[in-house]
Amino acid sequence: MTVHWSDELEQILDGDHALMLAYATPANGVVLLPVSNFAVLDRSAGIVSSVNTSVGAWKKLERIRRNPRVALAFHTRDHAATDRPEYVLVQGTASLGAPVEDYPSTILDVWERFEPWADQNALWKRWRRVYALRIAIEVSVERILVWPDLGCRGPVEVHGTPLPPDAPAPQAEPKKGTAPRVNHRRAAERAGRLPHAVIGWVGTDGFPLVVPVEIAGSHERGILLDAAEGLVPPGGRRAGLTAHWFSHGVIGQNQRKHTGWLESGEQLVYAPHTQSNYRFPALKPLFKFVSGAFTRLGVRGARRAGFAP
Repeated sequence: MTVHWSDELEQILDGDHALMLAYATPANGVVLLPVSNFAVLDRSAGIVSSVNTSVGAWKKLERIRRNPRVALAFHTRDHAATDRPEYVLVQGTASLGAPVEDYPSTILDVWERFEPWADQNALWKRWRRVYALRIAIEVSVERILVWPDLGCRGPVEVHGTPLPPDAPAPQAEPKKGTAPRVNHRRAAERAGRLPHAVIGWVGTDGFPLVVPVEIAGSHERGILLDAAEGLVPPGGRRAGLTAHWFSHGVIGQNQRKHTGWLESGEQLVYAPHTQSNYRFPALKPLFKFVSGAFTRLGVRGARRAGFAP
């Protein structure tokens, strides 16, 4: 089934400045990664190719290659080209393209929404040539879920394959237990300062589900969360939690990314087991230098995994 979307949804898929990429872990949890929205869309074919990544981020590519069921959450209008109110979740099957040298030049119009590229200084281009060796992630859309506002309050509209009739069953507890394994009180405090937070888990049919939450504090079992009624299925399961902020151009960033255990009952409690956090100021020269440097660090692994020549 080819899933087509309306002009109204196109405004969001094309106009959002950043989105959340969700992919599954081998243990059937979810990683939530904020990424720039390059808005490469093919509505007639039902394909969204808005995400691309440098080959240096090969671990993400390897996870998607092993399990191509992904989701893209259009969860914030910050710096967007539209002020439409809807929260949009695209679920589909990802395919990875071949690595493309100077990939930004192949989508120059949309790339330059974020930074000038064609007229970039030749020395910067040379330094960032590995950063520009990129792979497109093409998502063949299975369904699109649309809530009336960014808090996911109200009924959801489903476009494409209907949702499974049953909520995902609770998962077996990890062998190491469900308690927090990092300082969850500090994690709650720092995540609570950021404007956007989402939680994600694997749905009944294997596609990630991603919804917005608010950080409501902490206690001994983990981070307390608030979400719209009925969004999160009951029981315990592996889940990803990410809170973030980004500047225009997604140059300045502050990300608090966790994987862990989610319990949904009388309270919504998240016990973080891992964390991957960083903060980056909105300084273009520094961003250019660091993007080139960190990509180089990942190239050797990308070659071993077959993502780089």
